Amino acid sequence: MPVTALVSAKSSGVTTTALALTLASKRPSLLAECDPAGGTIRAGFLQGHVGAGFGLYHLAAAERTGSVALANAFASHLWGLDEAGHRKLLPGLTDPGQAAALGRTWPALSEVMHVLADDAGYDVFVDAGRLALESGRLHTSLTPAPLLHQADLVLMVVRGAEHSLTLARHLIDPLRTELAERGSGPDALGLLLIEDGPYRAHQVTEALKTPVLAALPWDPDTAQYFAHGGRPPRGYGRSTLLRHARTATEHLEATATRRRIQQQYPPRPANPQLAGVLQRLTERGGPRG
Repeated sequence: MPVTALVSAKSSGVTTTALALTLASKRPSLLAECDPAGGTIRAGFLQGHVGAGFGLYHLAAAERTGSVALANAFASHLWGLDEAGHRKLLPGLTDPGQAAALGRTWPALSEVMHVLADDAGYDVFVDAGRLALESGRLHTSLTPAPLLHQADLVLMVVRGAEHSLTLARHLIDPLRTELAERGSGPDALGLLLIEDGPYRAHQVTEALKTPVLAALPWDPDTAQYFAHGGRPPRGYGRSTLLRHARTATEHLEATATRRRIQQQYPPRPANPQLAGVLQRLTERGGPRG
């Protein structure tokens, strides 16, 4: 299964989109909230039920001990998003000042995510937040660059409105170049369109010279629930957002598979030290509030 990173030029609903994809997937799924500016699901969708002693920041200290410690810490800091534990969250930072400590953690964390995707069949979604550049390159502390470099797909989330496309237009080419030179190739880049505005998918593709790989409807009631938690809206399980998100996960998996076949990527080398992650994740569903 793919590791898919989501970014935006400005607030375009990356976190809500990533949460929708994670909850809608037909397969076991993981959402890693890796926005250096801080996570919002802890205080929003989960309404503060997850304390600051839990989540992404604590993996930095574990990584300095070694890959086994990181793998164990990763498994221990996942929060179950459903009763069965098939959908999991790695809660994000509570303070943007914590991001600097994760610079050397991102590559090792990416490896753990790929183990889940390749060996355990997880759909892995990375909320990488707002894209930040420095001298035409991904900013080394304001963007989790190694996660984008190693992702199977990188989706820029845009809305079908002129202001969103204008902001994205200035970032698309530098990001494509970055993925060509340091990532898995320029064709890893695609768009995820939020259908909020007059522009349709073919128009967005033409405007940004980048394919729309998935589109989600503008569903304000469900989006509000994902942003703030509380009681699900009426008909939540049959909502248009969840139904289209489920279809989107299938399209993304098919796209990543085609890329892998076309590029003839060799299998990732096995890492026996990370085997404990898979065992722990299948043994328990993860804590819940």
